[in-house]
Amino acid sequence: MLRDITIGQYYTENSVIHRMDPRFKIVASMLYLVSLFLVNQILAYVAVILFIGTVIKLSKVPLGFVMRGLKPILMLIVFAFTINIFLTPGQGAPLVDIGFITIYPEGVERAFFMAIRLVLLIVGTSLLTLTTSPIELTDGIEYLLNPFKRIGLPAHELAMMMTIALRFIPTLLEETDKIMKAQMARGADFESGNIMNRAKALIPLLVPLFISAFRRADELAMAMEARCYRGGENRTRMKVLKYTKLDVFGGAVVVLYMAVCVVL
Repeated sequence: MLRDITIGQYYTENSVIHRMDPRFKIVASMLYLVSLFLVNQILAYVAVILFIGTVIKLSKVPLGFVMRGLKPILMLIVFAFTINIFLTPGQGAPLVDIGFITIYPEGVERAFFMAIRLVLLIVGTSLLTLTTSPIELTDGIEYLLNPFKRIGLPAHELAMMMTIALRFIPTLLEETDKIMKAQMARGADFESGNIMNRAKALIPLLVPLFISAFRRADELAMAMEARCYRGGENRTRMKVLKYTKLDVFGGAVVVLYMAVCVVL
């Protein structure tokens, strides 16, 4: 299941979405997340699904690879669906009224929309990292944070920190998977027992994982220092970010998409 997490991974491809400016993709992703909290009608959700489906098609990332990222949060989706369907009050007659279990039509509607929203949220955020390399993501975040330098915000350092964190998510997951398999080969059991027993069983997993993470951080810091890395001051870039006609067209599509979401 750990290998199914797609956030932080980059899928190499030469698609229209991959060639877009990272600054545009970051802003478009933020607007997409805002749109998910604006829509509350079935037609609006259809528009969102059509939009994100078109983006997936243009990105040339296999749909199965994108949807694989939903497996780790499947229990969260089920939990959110269950909580909303049973705890949402209604105005009219209930659909189900058996003892202490009461389900209203409003609860079913809210639970359904909540589940769809979580799915679309994970898919949209995964597409950003799947179609943008870590270097491009760093440059895009830094460019967007540059105006805040006037108030003392370390734009470059903050962008580098965020990108390194995203970049090492797949690495740490792979390391966790290796440690878990090694512990299971030694007789560790992570699945049976109650919650307390499962929590205690995670201790042999978390300790070596933290040690490995600190070791990787130390090695990365030494490597950056050996290459005379001193932050963003007086640094040049091999590839300078430039907006193209493709980004202008994409911006127009995003504006139209947001307008449709607001109207619906």
